Amino acid sequence: MKLFGYWRSSASYRVRIALALKNIDYEYEPVNLLAGEQKSDAHLARNPLALVPALKTDEGAVLTQSLAILEYLEETRPDPSLLPHGAAPRANARAIALTLASEAQPFMNLRIQQYLKSEGGFDDEVMKQWLNTWPGGAMAAVEKMLARTAGDYSIGDTPGLADCFLIPQMFAANRFGVDVSGFAKMNEIYERCQKHPAFEKAHPDNQPDAVKG
Repeated sequence: MKLFGYWRSSASYRVRIALALKNIDYEYEPVNLLAGEQKSDAHLARNPLALVPALKTDEGAVLTQSLAILEYLEETRPDPSLLPHGAAPRANARAIALTLASEAQPFMNLRIQQYLKSEGGFDDEVMKQWLNTWPGGAMAAVEKMLARTAGDYSIGDTPGLADCFLIPQMFAANRFGVDVSGFAKMNEIYERCQKHPAFEKAHPDNQPDAVKG
C-alpha cells in the first residue's frame, strides 16, 4: 500500500493511526499542502477534491476520504478490529467518528480558515470565536457522547475507530487554540493514547515530512 498524505493533516493522521493499529506496512509519499502539491495534475488524478489522504491499495485501487479508507481496511484486514463487539457499540463508534469528521474538522480546515480571513475579513479574535463555536461545539457534543460509554478509550478498553478520529481532532484543537479544558474524558483518552505505540508512530511529529520548530 502507499499512503499519500501530509504530516499535519487530521484526515491523514486518522489513516496513519488505523494502519498502525492494524500493523500494516505501507509506503508514504508526502503531499505538501503549503506548497500546493495537492493541486498538481498527479494528485488531482488521485483525489479530484485536491485533498489528502489518498491510499493506493496493493491491488492498485486508489481510495479517498479517511472514513471510507478505514472501512476498507476493516473489511480487508479485519484483525485486529477497529470496531467494538455489538451493533449498538459499533454504531456509537461510527457516530463519534462522523461527528468529528463532518461537524468539527471541516470548520477547522486550514483552507477554510484562510478563506474566512482573506474573503470574510475575520481577524484573530473572530476566528477564535468561530473555532470555539463550531469545532468546539461539536467536540462538546462528543464529550457528552463519551459520557455514555465505558472503558479506557472512546468505546471500551481497546483503541479503535472513534479514537482514530478523536486524537487528530484534539491535536488540531490544541494547535489552533480551541478551548478543550472542559473536556475531561477527551483529555483523558488523548493523554492515554500519547503513550500507545500505534498513536506514537502515527503522530505528526514522527512523519518523514514533519517540519520541526
